[in-house]
Amino acid sequence: MKGQRLFVRPIEPADLDAIGEFFARHGRPDAVPAQGLLGKVVGELVTVVTFALQGEELRIEELVVADDLRRKRIGRYMLGQTEELGATLQARRLVIESADSDSAGFLRRVGFDQEGVRWVRSIVR
Repeated sequence: MKGQRLFVRPIEPADLDAIGEFFARHGRPDAVPAQGLLGKVVGELVTVVTFALQGEELRIEELVVADDLRRKRIGRYMLGQTEELGATLQARRLVIESADSDSAGFLRRVGFDQEGVRWVRSIVR
């Protein structure tokens, strides 16, 4: 990964089969994204973030990074790209409805605050 660039773009309908396979390999076999961003390194799918815009909130449904590429700042980068898109869409906050205990530390490190079971981060414009 070092020295290689992560290419991020919106999910297109033609990507759904590849994303379904990626999710199945990484423990999310039932998740089929409606909209989101995907990231590739040297043409290989390595990360997907899916979301839905609801009012002034951009609700993140899934953030999946390939197991062998975790802890390489890819998740952080994808959240940054999602935040930029949210600002363009006039959203004020990124929201994650719930997170497991493994994800909680990551969410704190990237600027989310816990509000009950929800995790919230303001979008900086």
